[in-house]
Amino acid sequence: MVVVSVGICQLGVVTDKEANIRNARRMIAEAAKRDSRLVVLPEMFNCPYQSELFPQYAETYPAGPTIEMLAECAQRYKIILIGGSIPERDEAGNIYNTSFIFNEQGKLIGRHRKVHLFDVAIKGGTVFQESKTLTAGSEMTLVDTSLGKIGVAICYDVRFPELARTMVLAGAKILVYPGAFGSVTGPAHWELLMRARAIDNQVYVIGAAPALNAAAEYKAYGHSIIVDPWARVLKIADEEETVITSQINFRTLDRVREELPLLRHRKPEVYGVRGGEKRT
Repeated sequence: MVVVSVGICQLGVVTDKEANIRNARRMIAEAAKRDSRLVVLPEMFNCPYQSELFPQYAETYPAGPTIEMLAECAQRYKIILIGGSIPERDEAGNIYNTSFIFNEQGKLIGRHRKVHLFDVAIKGGTVFQESKTLTAGSEMTLVDTSLGKIGVAICYDVRFPELARTMVLAGAKILVYPGAFGSVTGPAHWELLMRARAIDNQVYVIGAAPALNAAAEYKAYGHSIIVDPWARVLKIADEEETVITSQINFRTLDRVREELPLLRHRKPEVYGVRGGEKRT
């Protein structure tokens, strides 16, 4: 299929987990009603973005109301569903920031555990330490779908261009980043990073964010976004709860790569890091 519709559910997250699940279900249905073949939810959509709360909201695959809802909706609406992310607890008790990905039959086809944990202290701004409760993932996530290969990463992962390039070299034509940028990094970097990853790699980029909850301790920036391979913004939300959709056209991707063949012009033999060498 050359042209497909994609949708982002920018939902507002509250402390009530069941309410978040119901809201996600409603917004997924809305995106599907608009003929979206690929639907994406935000990072940590079933719980507040507070490190100390992640264990309380965590689920273990395949059980758990959030995971079951995702599988059910994917099958019911015959969509590829990238379930933003939720706290996941493994059998050893480790907790990850995980995106569960389901195909049109409701089958789990991928699971991305956030690789780069958000441990930052911005002077006069955001202070956050995911590693207090979360364990970092250690693998790139590339899923085979009816739309082709899709690369999935989470929020802070977008700041590491090596990860995006590796997914694209492995065949990804769409990169998806559920994220929850805040009020400091959001205005400065959110759109810039999404467009940068698109133009660097000549792919479609989808950034799915939570809506702003003014009463929350961590205030999400919102502004979910869909970017084409020429770095054109096809659709962008504001900070309010909403469903946004847009069409992506794989002929555009092919044309951009043909007219500006930067991926073919790469010279990886030049890019090796030569650290520690003495110079005379």
